[in-house]
Amino acid sequence: MAQHRQTIVVIGNGMVGYKFCEKLTARTADFNIVVFGEEPRRAYDRVHLSEYFNGKSAEDLSLSSENWYQEKGITLYLGDTVQEINRTEKMVHSLKGVVQPYDYLVFATGSAAFVPDIPGVEKDGVFVYRTIEDLEMIQKYAGSAKNGAVLGGGLLGLEAAKALLDLGIQEAHVVEFAPRLMPRQIDSAGSAMLQAKLEALGLQMHLQKSTKCIAGENKITGLQFTDDTLLEVDMLVISAGIRPRDELAKLAGLETGLRGGIVVNEKMQTSDKHIFAIGECALYDGMIYGLVAPGYDMAEVAATTICAGKRNFTGYDMSTKLKLIGVDVASFGDPFVSEPDSRSIVFEDRHKGVYKRINISNDGKYLLGGVLIGEAEAYNMLLQTVNNKLVLPPNPEDLVLGARGGEFAGGAGVMSLPDEALICSCEAVSKGAICAAVTEGGATNLEEIKKHTKAGTCCGGCVPLVKDLLNDTLKANGSYIKNTICEHFDFSRQELFDLLKLNSIITYDEALDVFGKGDGCEVCKPAVASILSSLWNDVIVRQQTIQDSNDRYLANIQKGGTYSVVPRIPGGEITPDKLIVIGQVAKKYGLYTKITGGQRIDMFGAHLSDLPDIWEELIEAGFESGHAYGKALRTVKSCVGSTWCRFGLHDSVSFAIEVEDRYKGIRAPHKIKGGVSGCIRECAEAQSKDFGIIATDKGWNLYVCGNGGSKPQHAQLLASDIDKDTCLKYLDRFLMFYIKTADALTRTATWLNKMEGGMSYLKNVIINDSLGISEQLEKEMQLLINNYHCEWKEVVQNPELRKRFVHFVNAPREKDPNVKFELMREQVKATEW
Repeated sequence: MAQHRQTIVVIGNGMVGYKFCEKLTARTADFNIVVFGEEPRRAYDRVHLSEYFNGKSAEDLSLSSENWYQEKGITLYLGDTVQEINRTEKMVHSLKGVVQPYDYLVFATGSAAFVPDIPGVEKDGVFVYRTIEDLEMIQKYAGSAKNGAVLGGGLLGLEAAKALLDLGIQEAHVVEFAPRLMPRQIDSAGSAMLQAKLEALGLQMHLQKSTKCIAGENKITGLQFTDDTLLEVDMLVISAGIRPRDELAKLAGLETGLRGGIVVNEKMQTSDKHIFAIGECALYDGMIYGLVAPGYDMAEVAATTICAGKRNFTGYDMSTKLKLIGVDVASFGDPFVSEPDSRSIVFEDRHKGVYKRINISNDGKYLLGGVLIGEAEAYNMLLQTVNNKLVLPPNPEDLVLGARGGEFAGGAGVMSLPDEALICSCEAVSKGAICAAVTEGGATNLEEIKKHTKAGTCCGGCVPLVKDLLNDTLKANGSYIKNTICEHFDFSRQELFDLLKLNSIITYDEALDVFGKGDGCEVCKPAVASILSSLWNDVIVRQQTIQDSNDRYLANIQKGGTYSVVPRIPGGEITPDKLIVIGQVAKKYGLYTKITGGQRIDMFGAHLSDLPDIWEELIEAGFESGHAYGKALRTVKSCVGSTWCRFGLHDSVSFAIEVEDRYKGIRAPHKIKGGVSGCIRECAEAQSKDFGIIATDKGWNLYVCGNGGSKPQHAQLLASDIDKDTCLKYLDRFLMFYIKTADALTRTATWLNKMEGGMSYLKNVIINDSLGISEQLEKEMQLLINNYHCEWKEVVQNPELRKRFVHFVNAPREKDPNVKFELMREQVKATEW
């Protein structure tokens, strides 16, 4: 006679409920599992919920395929909540009338958004930020709102504020009752740095504000504070914390905490040993854990206990690292411990917006915790140093200033960690498990590690550490580490570059047929397109089907669905007649104009179908494409040099024009910028460029591998006091060497930083010809120079290419009706979607 299968009922189908089902079915198929989900959709990723506003669909966020539950033998009731639990008969009753007996019951009801008891919260325009349905309502309402506010300056509140910015809200405000942002995670100084960075991005902060009521008749018009000030807003998102969903447990007579939460023991059992609680509804040792990683650990403990295994929950490290609106924020260990219980080392760079604080034991041996704002690359190893009680080096300040010599200051790096060190907290994967996947399981890349261990498959925060472990383990085993483009090409960019050249491959399809497999992906398509353009300097729109939207339309797509037009202005020099033409074109097509930092004029707001007409008029006036949309040479900035300046030593303008005309249109792994300064006063800011040329009494100094942006880096001196011809020869070699050897989307600064031997090696290759390839590099560069085409002109003169630049194929002259404009300082601005 067949043995009776016990039934497990899971109440809640969020991330933790789903993880419990995944953990249990991975162990055994001996249970009949029934899941009740309140929401109308399968479990989805709430950690990355804000990406819904960046184009991800509900299906993209889903944690499983549509038939996963069926394949695992799980009965799933969606949009149906459990209303009553009969503990005596071990039976649950659902809203839709399902009566389901159970042997074990698992509460995974999670939490709800905490909504303060403020008069007016029921008004139109007031939302919470919790589910996809919430996001859909916020998105719909935001279309008619100009000013929005978020109530709550914690993790979720700042995520919600980012969502408002993504939705195009003109003024986004954050209201926080505490005197600083993220008061539970970071200290006052770190919070001040974070606040400054977020304000620079357009958020307005209101700290130490208590909301008295929500103003407005039927819909919100503002927030009235207790200090009698009023903040006028059209919509409000409440993100003031969470409230455990324990109401059903209370009705069933289970023990709950005074402030909410279902009381559980170390086995995740409630006051009824047949009923478990996991995730944000569970109260363990007086604490609710509001992160997904401890919820996953609770799911593992509950599944193990039900299967008669031995596993306890003993609390959880609440360290966290995230990127808030592009700003790195991390806290680990005990971020608030201070004297006399510890000593602190603080690094603060207000210019770059970086704040780092580490707390170390009084004897200087151990790291206790810390805070990182603006730069958090070291977070994973710092967390491991705390958790594994690694002894600190003699100079613990290296932990925040950077280790001398490039090694991690905590010792021999990731390989020095004990095997039991927890690398992926979400999936409870240890260092030993990851190393075993390599040494015993044969894993050779990140995807195989994920498949073997599930490390890095949830929040992704551990991925850098997992990669380091993978590479170091492979090296220790004597394996060659290959940096392949993607799963479709088993070659690095450099290898594929040479293969396509040697075999005269000119199309992506041919490259895929000869050297690849499968159908390709969004990683390899633009990478191969860039390689082909770098090899042959052919017009990139001939590879149209593998380009992203910018290269496909030879223009940058901007907010509101319009495009920008940026003609080349070599060296920043332009005649009055050409200036007049730009003005005429901008007026004719209703474009917004702006002078850029690279000495050009941007024209914004062009309709897709107008682009060829605009280009045609500009080309007729002598302009060319400025390649502002491509991974190519952007600009060569110049000062006025000896032409006008009293201090100028040489004619920097003429040289900048010559250099820009020489390298225009050349595709590379990343964008390239240059500068030419006529004296050491450096008005062209040449040392912040990928290549910079500065006049000296004896000739020119050539600097390379600098960049501005979020992580500025000064260029380094390659050659000094050289003549113009030598300077161009070295530049030819340098740029071609970079194009041939750098990984896709790698700037010259990063390329040099990763180069073994650094600048000494680069000088040997470029100046001393240590590899014997200088002549080849010069010939390859000359081929690209000779093959230059203005891509705009090619489209204008080619009827077939020109046909592509329409919004509606069946109505070529009709413009996108969704594109709207509004006035701003006497110019038009596209209204954001």
